[in-house]
Amino acid sequence: MIPVFKVAMAPDAPERVAEVLRSGRVEHGPRADAFEVELGRRLGNPRVAAVNCATSGLHLALHLLVGRDPYRPDPTPERDEVLTTPFTFEGTNWPILGNGLKIRWVDTDPATLNIDLDDLERRISPRTRAIVVVHWLGFPLDLRKLDEVLDRAEQRLGFRPPVVEDCAQAWGATYREKPLGNHGNTAVYSFQTIKLLTAGGGGLVVLPDEELHRRALRTRWFGIDRADDRTRGEYEVPEWGFRFPMNEISAEIGLANLELVDDLLARHRANAHRFDKELQGVPGLEHTERPDDREPTFWAYPVKVEDRLGFMRRLDEAGIMTSIIARRNDEHVTVAAAREPLPGLDSVADRVCYLPVGWWLTEEQREHIVDTVRAGW
Repeated sequence: MIPVFKVAMAPDAPERVAEVLRSGRVEHGPRADAFEVELGRRLGNPRVAAVNCATSGLHLALHLLVGRDPYRPDPTPERDEVLTTPFTFEGTNWPILGNGLKIRWVDTDPATLNIDLDDLERRISPRTRAIVVVHWLGFPLDLRKLDEVLDRAEQRLGFRPPVVEDCAQAWGATYREKPLGNHGNTAVYSFQTIKLLTAGGGGLVVLPDEELHRRALRTRWFGIDRADDRTRGEYEVPEWGFRFPMNEISAEIGLANLELVDDLLARHRANAHRFDKELQGVPGLEHTERPDDREPTFWAYPVKVEDRLGFMRRLDEAGIMTSIIARRNDEHVTVAAAREPLPGLDSVADRVCYLPVGWWLTEEQREHIVDTVRAGW
């Protein structure tokens, strides 16, 4: 079977990890620090904090921006909603609940599969505490339009809700020629096993200012400044925190894979561009939009098809794996109380599936996918 996802691992990663193990230092240390520095350099933003997974990163980001402290008064207790998309993996949205906040769903833009910014603007209210957006499959959201939405909300309501960008699938993506994490919001990347840049696990929080960066470095480790002298108990905890730091093993895997990720990304994009061209005009198949002001990663290749079950069955028979990646989150019993009509999502939720597009495809496999899809289902 031609897989939808495959783990990319640098050939020297095993020996580099062995060196870490032999060093006797496997918790957060110099390799994690080095990984942070290199990630910040590549993003063009040094205000980064490596964590043990992207879900922890999202939890930490929301805590920093809008977290509730039971020992401090909440100046805006009526603001308890976070606006977010149900068209994502559950790891995006469960941190909202983990921070004691309520989810309010925003519809999906059928053209891009990202959050519908017009619907988002309609739903920003006095109860809105924050907004979470997802760059689905590494396809950047229109961040300029998002800024315009927030400008109007601030004029209307007197406050500007902070935004967290879920960049889990978007390492290497750019919006207006700048990497995600440089557009004034807090951004979170994932280095989970099947991501384009993998550390075997882990994530990165990218902060828009120095104060948030200082707090992130402290609160990812119980709220303790690691530079304090703890051997004699001479340290203070100015705010409580978590145990979210990245370990040395993950950092070393990430450092090794940074050496090959640019080539992998180029292959994903080249395969996607071929599919864009060769799958045009297929009856029953619709592409997502491709605005020229952003460069996606194409972590997977989305198509909207008629008779999705038949489409997936036909590809399976041809030895081609497909996936729907995640169930729409608003269908889960866990968040049943938040359900409401989402016509844009309804129009695509049962039509979208994903084709293999990754660095592992051979020329023959790519042609086989194209020929199979063009032959119909």
